[in-house]
Amino acid sequence: MDSVTIDDLKALIERQDGPCVSLFMPTHRAGADTQQDPIRFRNLLRQAEERLLARGLRRPDVNALLEPARKLHADSAFWWHQSDGLAVFLAEDLVRSYRVPLNLDELATVADRFHVKPLLPLFTGDGRFYVLAISQNAVRLLQGTRHSVDEVEVPDMPASLADALGIDEKEGVQVRSGGAYSKAEGGGIFHGHDVTPQEKAHIRQFFHRVDERLRPALSGERAPLVLAAVDFLFPIYEDANSYGYLVTDEGIEGNPEELSNQALHQGAWAIVAPLFKQAQAEAAAEYAQLAGSGDVRASNQPGEVVAAAYHGRVKTLFVPVGVQQWGRFDPETGAVALHTDAERDDEDLLDFAAIHTLVNNGAVYAVPPDQVPGGALIAAVFRY
Repeated sequence: MDSVTIDDLKALIERQDGPCVSLFMPTHRAGADTQQDPIRFRNLLRQAEERLLARGLRRPDVNALLEPARKLHADSAFWWHQSDGLAVFLAEDLVRSYRVPLNLDELATVADRFHVKPLLPLFTGDGRFYVLAISQNAVRLLQGTRHSVDEVEVPDMPASLADALGIDEKEGVQVRSGGAYSKAEGGGIFHGHDVTPQEKAHIRQFFHRVDERLRPALSGERAPLVLAAVDFLFPIYEDANSYGYLVTDEGIEGNPEELSNQALHQGAWAIVAPLFKQAQAEAAAEYAQLAGSGDVRASNQPGEVVAAAYHGRVKTLFVPVGVQQWGRFDPETGAVALHTDAERDDEDLLDFAAIHTLVNNGAVYAVPPDQVPGGALIAAVFRY
């Protein structure tokens, strides 16, 4: 089970050869309530089964489609490691499960495409951030939102500096005061601010290994990454880093081994919250400036924005929380039909625009209706 990335979201919406089953539910990290989670999941599977049969699928085909999810239901270890919410997607030759720091509502859908709307809060302008807690003895990547944080499993991430450099502790590696490694035959790896050039090279090599493992895990991401480390390590990691959204102005200083995930979440949110607020204010100001001058790169016309989002032209999008605009978009003709009430085969075009903006590397701000610039239903800044 993985944390969901923007690349995952893109792959899900590109799958349009149904039937596609989308399951969402709240989960619990610990306590007696965890025993209820498999029961809720079983009920969702029953709903999905009924809807698949109602679509005319044969029961053997339904059973084959749902079998991977039924295995998850029976896997007790799967339910021991949950977050605030669980999302599971099933289609022919595809099964994806994601634990997410969102309190999701219970929902089972069966359609010709996956339903990803419940995951959108993870990807909006103040949706989430990452924390890299790194020391010589441990590496943790956390994914957080305003309300919670989860540890992310990164394949092949080195467990420590010694692990990254291939040092065998049985062959002459000792531990200095403060928990730092040194080689018994001489030449320490690092143990404080007064590192030697050789020690600094070892640290940089370690950090490059960490960055190499993070690269696929953060592919396509735009969320800020906050570093938690001893202060003298910050410039060394910044030099090794290749992720474009590392927060370089400040970080969480101190030995992160002594900090819980919750403490790291609190420290990181204090850093990223002003960044989110500033980015949204700058985006609103850019829209106001362009719209005020009559520039065609700003629009509040739903039909125009929906088509532009589909074609990857939207740089910044403001959509109102809790508001729908029903209609249909024809990708072949570019025609957009808007309806006051939902009609057959309609979808919420505000969500449609948000999803396509996100997967085309645009920024989306889901805001209260009175915070959409200009008081409009939707507002967008186009790339061209």
